[in-house]
Amino acid sequence: MKPGMVPPPPGEESQTVILPPGWHSYLSPQGRRYYVNTTTNETTWERPSSSPGISASPGPHRSSLPPTVNGYHASGTPAHPPETAHMSLRKSTGDSQNLGSSSPGKKQSKENTITINCVTFPHPDTMPEQQLLKPTEWSYCDYFWADKKDPQGNGTVAGFELLLQKQLKGKQMQKEMSEFIRERIKIEEEYAKNLAKLSQNSLAAQEEGSLGEAWAQVKKSLADEAEVHLKFSAKLHSEVEKPLMNFRENFKKDMKKCDHHIADLRKQLASRYASVEKARKALTERQKDLEMKTQQLEIKLSNKTEEDIKKARRKSTQAGDDLMRCVDLYNQAQSKWFEEMVTTTLELERLEVERVEMIRQHLCQYTQLRHETDMFNQSTVEPVDQLLRKVDPAKDRELWVREHKTGNIRPVDMEI
Repeated sequence: MKPGMVPPPPGEESQTVILPPGWHSYLSPQGRRYYVNTTTNETTWERPSSSPGISASPGPHRSSLPPTVNGYHASGTPAHPPETAHMSLRKSTGDSQNLGSSSPGKKQSKENTITINCVTFPHPDTMPEQQLLKPTEWSYCDYFWADKKDPQGNGTVAGFELLLQKQLKGKQMQKEMSEFIRERIKIEEEYAKNLAKLSQNSLAAQEEGSLGEAWAQVKKSLADEAEVHLKFSAKLHSEVEKPLMNFRENFKKDMKKCDHHIADLRKQLASRYASVEKARKALTERQKDLEMKTQQLEIKLSNKTEEDIKKARRKSTQAGDDLMRCVDLYNQAQSKWFEEMVTTTLELERLEVERVEMIRQHLCQYTQLRHETDMFNQSTVEPVDQLLRKVDPAKDRELWVREHKTGNIRPVDMEI
């Protein structure tokens, strides 16, 4: 089913209503119209006015989170079709004299809705297209209402569980990145240690002259470079590794709380659905009993039969009332689960964006520190370059000769 707008129910905004820019009109699971600003994610039961500060109609205060997502449970799948899905079970119980599987209302419900894992969805063949809440963003709140077949087995995985798995996987990836940086730090520390050790080596220490000075500077540059790498490793620890490790330390615990909360709501929904089915079955049995006693009355008229019919009618009416009550409780549970799903999926989306942005910033910090290290390393060899340019073999020879000369009288031929 392609996304599209749910048409307003009869009698409510049946004419086209022009809303301010960014505002869209949707239906809640109870069939009540609300408005969403897709730019700010603000929702309200009041129709927003084009004039700032003026509401088009009185109503309850605004909510910071949407009560539903376009009336949809899944990607392009409305949660409740107008005046059918949410109240379909009630319609089949509205008349205590005509309750049961043969009632027109229930037949219409069966045609317009389907139930998957205790969640009521509209039938895709009976609903008009509707626009997603965030059609250009591939938002979590639009695409994870239905369950997905588990590729590892024959069962299914709830859409919300997939989101949790992604969040926990992201946390694990973050931890592994931190461990990777830790290994990088160890390499830097070991490298700095080896450089410092090498700088103390006495090899070629007896080199003299300007070349000897350049050689000594080469060894000193190693000690300077070792200091640069030690500072680099320390900054990697404090500015990259530690933030990655500590970011959202209680994330897994928070995700478990969130998972348990949604799971509890889903269990409550399943329990309410089971109660509806039980009440529906009881109603069917009461109807059959009433029908049978009515047929007996046609055959034989007696005070006892009339009394039995009255009793059966009372029981049938009570069964209808019980079914209506169970349907109301089911719809309330589904609405609560629906609203919490919207709230939580948007929060998970925000957390994922926050996680990715945090990692990006710290990896940028890593590259910045790397560039700075390269610059400092370059500065350690600049004095070496300067001394190498001053190396003068002739001058070195002069100085050495002056210091070590033994005499300038040359030998002559021996005379006879």
